[in-house]
Amino acid sequence: MAVNILKAISDETRFKIMRCLEGKEICACKLPCKVRKTQPAVSQHLKVLRESGLVNLRKDSTRHMYSLSEKGKRVLEDISRW
Repeated sequence: MAVNILKAISDETRFKIMRCLEGKEICACKLPCKVRKTQPAVSQHLKVLRESGLVNLRKDSTRHMYSLSEKGKRVLEDISRW
């Protein structure tokens, strides 16, 4: 399990996505411009983060809203102490 989390956060784009989600919920449509990647690339990164339990997905009509899970918050807190 820890290996999955380390693999997920070892990618710079996924780490940037997690930082963007700190303290707020963001529509997936806004993330590509924040991390300077294409929408398909961001979708793949979000899938990895979701599967590792680091982010939550909430569907709001046609929008996909993402936020950090409790596990994701703890991981970022731990990293900030390094």
